[in-house]
Amino acid sequence: MVWGLPSAASLTRFCQKLNRQKPLEESPREMSPQRHLTTLDLTLRAVGGTVGLGLYVLTGTVAKGMAGPAVVVSFSIAAMASLVGALCYVELAAHVPHTGSPYLFTYVSMGELWAFLIGWNTLLGHLITGAALARVWSSYVDVIFSHRIHSFIEDHVGIWQVPFLAQNPDFLAAGIILSVSTFVSCKARVSSWLNRTFSAISLAVIIFIIILGFFLARPHNWSAEEGGFAPFGFSGIMAGTTTCFYAFVGFGAIAASSEEAQNAKRTVPMAITISVGLVAGANILVSTVLTLMVPWHSLHPYWALADAFHQRGYSWAAFIVAVGAICAMNTAILNIILFLPRITYAMARDGLFFQVFAHVHPRNQVPMVAIMVLGVLMAFLALLLDHEALVQFLCLSAMITRTVVTTSIIILRFRKAPPASSQGPGSPVGTEQASAPQPGQLRPALRPYLCFLGGCRPGAAVTWALGVLVASAITLDCVLVFGDSALNLPTWGYTLLLLLSSATFLLSLLVLGAHQQQRRQDTFQVPMVPLTPALSILLNIFLMLQLSYVTWLSFSIWLLIGLAVYFGYGIWHSKENQREQLVLTAPHGSLEEMVPALQPPSQTPAQEYSYTEQPTSA
Repeated sequence: MVWGLPSAASLTRFCQKLNRQKPLEESPREMSPQRHLTTLDLTLRAVGGTVGLGLYVLTGTVAKGMAGPAVVVSFSIAAMASLVGALCYVELAAHVPHTGSPYLFTYVSMGELWAFLIGWNTLLGHLITGAALARVWSSYVDVIFSHRIHSFIEDHVGIWQVPFLAQNPDFLAAGIILSVSTFVSCKARVSSWLNRTFSAISLAVIIFIIILGFFLARPHNWSAEEGGFAPFGFSGIMAGTTTCFYAFVGFGAIAASSEEAQNAKRTVPMAITISVGLVAGANILVSTVLTLMVPWHSLHPYWALADAFHQRGYSWAAFIVAVGAICAMNTAILNIILFLPRITYAMARDGLFFQVFAHVHPRNQVPMVAIMVLGVLMAFLALLLDHEALVQFLCLSAMITRTVVTTSIIILRFRKAPPASSQGPGSPVGTEQASAPQPGQLRPALRPYLCFLGGCRPGAAVTWALGVLVASAITLDCVLVFGDSALNLPTWGYTLLLLLSSATFLLSLLVLGAHQQQRRQDTFQVPMVPLTPALSILLNIFLMLQLSYVTWLSFSIWLLIGLAVYFGYGIWHSKENQREQLVLTAPHGSLEEMVPALQPPSQTPAQEYSYTEQPTSA
């Protein structure tokens, strides 16, 4: 061995640390939150958290600068792509019915480093979502006051011309975030009925927009004289799909609340299915009437719905729309600020994040430090960052999380299930199961034809095939997106790369399909695995490549900061790392007595996060 270089054994141990997984028995029954959430509660939570962003934020942005009237097609494609992600969330929520998803999903299926990165990415996504919603909330408040607030700030502060920064600071947006954060930290119990009230008003206004909008529709606005139905072509539709993708992320909040759901195996799948259908229908109908009411190129991207009614001379309707938008924004911001502390709490409880974020206030029983710190950070983003930059970050964050969650389905499906505790080594049932093909092993009917895979240990071929599948999906999407433009490939080179990457993708898919899977009759499972998740991965990567390089560069900086936090703190303070150290140092037979040492100080039973036991949690 060369002096100064780590040995192969130390590198192996280090990689094992990065991929160590969290056992499901980490959430003891006596410390679980109360199961009180119904299907209606979960559906309203998802719809309230997504309808505002999709209708009042993304519709105008996509119609104005990306797809034109074809925003209808963009929302339809995004809805179909998101349905696969929703099904994956259903299966994972049934497999891992605990708070902290999708962070916990990844921790259980893929390992510690991946879980931290997904938690870090989810944290970024929700921070930026709250900031974007607050800026739109401020815009609609400004509409009610005839844009006098914006004019006042512009006159006294001026206009900034800095990339990524807004033209002027948005003090209203920062103020609403700080107000909601203070409200949640002090009066979290009343937010359940407030959430339902805002959601009901928002849904009523959406129905009003659809009905009145169809009465004011002018088919001429989709004609060639106004630019046609798809003025930006196929590339514009796909760019719009990338942005519209974020309109369908609310079911993540359902999965994160599955531990509090009544009969989670039934209510969680039903709530996710209903919420995806409602959000898709509302977005498609509203974008249809919006582009039929007025020409798409005359819309204002920030307050498009109110602006459309104002252009048609219905100022009173614009006022109603502004009120509905404000209620929708209030609901969404409230849900995000309720959900954000869950992420940092779950990560801090596992030792991957700073322990101060796991501290629960003894009187209010909420993680007040996490709420206020994250609220101040979100307010700072809303105060300074540009709206379009925020939307681009949102899309990238959502699609990365969705891709990892979809990959987790393949990993879990081909992993051997842990043996039941009731089955002893000599039991007949255990003997029968041991002789049956296990998940990750080659199917018996295919062994004579794929004998070269029969010598692999169980799961090895699946691991390699999954890695090749993801790599070939990235290559194939890069060829499709950049082959004619950035790469400047000749026709023969473009065709060769396209055929090679497509063939590799299909071969890896066939290798995965040749292996045995887990079959569970008691819970929902995604149909046609591995085909369904593989197509979802392929589409997600294709959509991510539509984003600008500046967005990727900024996201990379955030990712580097996260890696510094993990390698500087998380990997050493991880509960799984403490468990490993305890196993290595504990005398034989004394391990059970030392298990309480694994519990961080902020997680004593008296201070467990009872904030999740209220009907207010997101």
